[in-house]
Amino acid sequence: MKKKDTHNFSSKLLQWYDLHGRKDLPWQQSINAYRVWVSEIMLQQTQVNTVTPYYLRFMHRFANVDALAAASTDEVMHHWSGLGYYSRARNLHATALRIRDEFSSQFPNDIDLLQSLPGIGRSTAGAICAIAFNSPCAILDGNVKRVLARHNNIDGWPGKSSVAKQLWQIAEQHTPTQRNRDYTQAIMDLGATICTRSKPRCNDCPVMKTCIACAEQTMHELPGKKPKKVLPEKSAKLLLIENSDGEILLFKKPPTGVWGGLWSLPDELEIDAAMQLDMHSTWPMLRHTFSHYHFDITPVHCKLSRFTGTMDGANQLWYNISMPPNIGIAAPIKKLLQQYANEKSTAP
Repeated sequence: MKKKDTHNFSSKLLQWYDLHGRKDLPWQQSINAYRVWVSEIMLQQTQVNTVTPYYLRFMHRFANVDALAAASTDEVMHHWSGLGYYSRARNLHATALRIRDEFSSQFPNDIDLLQSLPGIGRSTAGAICAIAFNSPCAILDGNVKRVLARHNNIDGWPGKSSVAKQLWQIAEQHTPTQRNRDYTQAIMDLGATICTRSKPRCNDCPVMKTCIACAEQTMHELPGKKPKKVLPEKSAKLLLIENSDGEILLFKKPPTGVWGGLWSLPDELEIDAAMQLDMHSTWPMLRHTFSHYHFDITPVHCKLSRFTGTMDGANQLWYNISMPPNIGIAAPIKKLLQQYANEKSTAP
């Protein structure tokens, strides 16, 4: 790629961004490394409209890295509940602790050091350096992959290492030495608003004249799709165990694995033998789809008739639907608890 072509690409994007780019997103205000980092983690595999209210609530509660590091895991997970991909929240909290303890609460302006922290990959590290510190670092998120794959007519799924290597080379060649913060936002905006997955608005694109996919009308074929595979199905019977006070028993999941660190309903194997239950009703199946399998939940509402054991206070609690505690609960479990609350309120 000629140096002139690279310069033209970045300069045209910057001109377009000055006129049409998004500049009112919450993480674009009062820019610092902490705010950029939280937004980049939240925006991984999640759209801007979904992230915005979560980000605002998160920033209101955890205004800086010290506030996040000082919080309990339960409270962090509570503020993340509903965003999915919960390992992101666990990594966020772990990184906050390391930034506080190892870097005196200051984010390093070093792409390698940033990548050594939990949950920060090459593109996220590049975004923090570029946006927070205006450093000439490249990024390659989903929007940027789509823009560059089309502009250069790069075939193949970007998750494949050989394709990713090509795209990283192009991303680095296009990254300017000045105004890198604006350029980084510009190329993300171009992918999010113009070079969209379906119905790209090519006539509004500032680099349309040099886009090979546009010239060859291959936009809808690029980037290449991930090879499809049939998702396996798993199922479980989860118990809504109600005590005499109308509270529901929740168990805390182990810190790793599915819904790690979140509170969930117990299954039949997790129930203490000292609990005597009366089955009340079986509810319709609820399907929750993870990235790698379908999870079919059969909820069973039970009533606790007798309990002669003791509760493990760290990993079990009775959930009061009228005064819910600030804990992290997976979205489908939250839905079932709300269903229980609705039935309770309409019961004669």
